[in-house]
Formats: sequence, structure tokens, C-alpha cells
Amino acid sequence: MAQTHAQPNAFHGVDVPNYDVIVNCMHCGLCLPTCPTYALTGLERSSPRGRIRLIKAVADGDLPITQSFIDEMNFCLDCQACETACPAGVKYGSLVEAARVQIQEGGYESAFTSLIKRVFLRWFFLRQSRLKILARFMRFYQRSGLQTLVLRTKMLRLISRKLHDIQPLSPKISSHFSSDELAERILPNGPVLHRVAFLTGCLMDVAFADINTDTIELLKHHGCEILIPREQGCCGSLQAHNGDMHAARQMAVNNMKRFARLDVEAIVMNSAGCGAFMKEYGHVFHDDPERAGVAAEISAKTLDITEFLDRIGYRPATSDRNPYAGKRVTYHDACHLAHTQKITQEPRRLLRSIPGIDLVELPESTWCCGSAGIYNVVHYDDSMQLLDRKLTNVRSIAPQIIVTGNPGCLLQIQHGLNKDGMKIELLHTATFLRRACGI
Repeated sequence: MAQTHAQPNAFHGVDVPNYDVIVNCMHCGLCLPTCPTYALTGLERSSPRGRIRLIKAVADGDLPITQSFIDEMNFCLDCQACETACPAGVKYGSLVEAARVQIQEGGYESAFTSLIKRVFLRWFFLRQSRLKILARFMRFYQRSGLQTLVLRTKMLRLISRKLHDIQPLSPKISSHFSSDELAERILPNGPVLHRVAFLTGCLMDVAFADINTDTIELLKHHGCEILIPREQGCCGSLQAHNGDMHAARQMAVNNMKRFARLDVEAIVMNSAGCGAFMKEYGHVFHDDPERAGVAAEISAKTLDITEFLDRIGYRPATSDRNPYAGKRVTYHDACHLAHTQKITQEPRRLLRSIPGIDLVELPESTWCCGSAGIYNVVHYDDSMQLLDRKLTNVRSIAPQIIVTGNPGCLLQIQHGLNKDGMKIELLHTATFLRRACGI
């Protein structure tokens, strides 16, 4: 790489650190112990500072986009633990996501990868009605006994071992879709104290409908009038994190239209990844004069359910009405909640406020479980190594209940618990908090 002191240059709208910053990174290295992929390989190129150096070399024209560069950018989980550790505040997540955009828009991906992204991450997710069609087919496959037959006979191994391995990671489709069941306006159980909007989401809508219901009941219990705009859909986070910024912006624009006209104090989220991306709408559209103001307003109003309840005051039931009184409980930090949104203390304060539970800190609670969007599908073996590390920490404290705030973490950790035969209840934070209210 040419050692130049040039000013930061733009790499798909993201400022790439100049040479002085790179040198400081090389001397610092505080990110290394926090990086899961560096822990797996021990290779400098698989560390945040190594990837930053690669990105700068490509941005400066000193290095072409090679298959090795592509593999390294996709090997990253984008967990952003390095951002939490970085004393200089380098926005590594924006850099690696910009690199993925460069790879996709430059036509460097394989034809098969490009096709899969266009069909699944773009076409199906662009309209919630399309995703529901796919979800209904999956629900039939899961509930008809076909999936059980395929798993037991291991017939998919004849086609691909990977296909067989990743099958249990697919979300179980809900018996109903929350967007079909929830009214457009829901009133609280008592006086209206707050007025909020709620994102039903894409996968949350079709595969975690019960968690959406738990979130609504939790908000009602705390005096919230809830507005759920029709025609909303995917926030665009999966697409943005995987390099398809065009599709991500399309989805963001759709949701901005639905939420912009609502007079609410907060847009409440129950998915860490979705909340993180909606908080970035202001940045994504900062150079769009038509949408910048609306995008910034939506980002400012977006709050995780734990962030919102911590702000307004959570009201759990007394210990005699709390079904989890006496239970040993631990909390796993979802990466995009802890590292991107910087929300770590709010969930813990809520859990500590519940009388009667034994809250135990999970060692390395902010270490990625290996889910990371679709990472556990495309990098299955690597994700399982990260999951094993998570489960080792779980065993060390022997909890009865694990609480976490992201659907991907729920799927990944549940897969690990099932494989290891560990009888531990795994709950979304909203579900646990609702039940702890005695409702």
C-alpha cells in the first residue's frame, strides 16, 4: 500500500481513514481481542485493522478487488464489537458495509450469489405480501411432517451436507402473521400516557408473531396508545448489511412514508438489527434533500423496547405474581443492540427491577453468538465455533433462563441448546418482561 498522507477519501459515501489513522490502528490493536473472526484464525487480515488496511488500499487504487478481498469482507460478522473497543471512534461497520456495496455494485460477486440475493433478499423482502406467500409454503413444509421426514432420513445430505446442517436454523413460521391480527390503532388498558408507533417487521411478522404480540401487550400495560401503519414492511437492514444498498433504500423509503406522518413520541422496535438500521436512516439519506429531514426524524424517534421502557419506567409485578421468581436468569447482548446502538445497561436495569429473580451475568455476554443475519447460513462452520464458545459460557453459570433481544440470536442459541440437549428456556426480552408483569 502506498504510504501517503492524503486526506480521507470517499468509498461509496463513507470516509476511509487516512494513513495516519491506519498507523495509529497498527500501534493500538485494542480491537483484536474483541474480534470473533480474528479469534478464529489469528490472521491479521481477518481483524478489523487488517480489513481497514485492505479497504483503504482498494479505495486508493493500490489493490484491485480480488476474490481474497471479497472473502475477507464477507468473513466479517459485522458485529461491530471493534467499534465499542476503538478509542479513536473509527466507524468500522460503515466501512465494511461500504466495501460490500462496492463488491456487489461492481459486479464482483458470483452469478449464483447475486441471484440468491436478488430473489430472496430483494424480491421477496421488498413487499411483505410476497414474503407471506413464501412463509405459507414454509409453514406447510414444517407442519405437514415433510421437514421432519427430510431431517430424519438425512436425504438432503445427498445434495449438500451444508443444506442438511442449516435446516434447523430456519425460523419456525408462526400460525398467524402479526400484521394480519393487530389493529392499526391499539389503546392501552388504562389511561393513555404515551403515543407510539410499532414496526411489525418482516421476519418478526411471519416467524415471531408471538413476540410482536408480547411487545404490544407490554406497551399497553404501560399506558401506550400504539399505531401500526399498514403497508409497512422490511426495514432494509439485512440488505444493507449484505451490500444491497439499493434494495435497502427502497425498503427504507417505503417505511419512511408509513411512519413519517404519525404524531408519536417513539417508534418502538423489538429486533436489534432492525432498530440499528432505522437509527441509521438519517445517515443513509443525509445527501438526499427530499428525504433527509424525514429520515433524521425517524432515526431520532426509533427506540428499542428496552430503551423505551427504561425511559418511561417499567412496572413489573410483585414477586408473588411473577412466574419467574426464584429463577436463575442471564442476559445475552445482541451485537446490534450492544455495539451499534450502545444499549447494554437498559435491559439489565429492567431485569434487575424484577423482584425475586436471580440475575447472573453471562461471561462474554457481548461476544457474538455467530448468527449475524445470514452469516450462520453462508458461514455455517465458523458460526458453530462461535456458538460453541457462547454455550461454554452458558454452561459455566448454569442459568435456567436466557434472555436476549434479537430474533437471529434466538434461532442461533436455541439451535445450540437443542444440539447439546441443554434444558434452558430461551426468551425474547419482550416476552420475559411481559410475563414478569403478570400479564
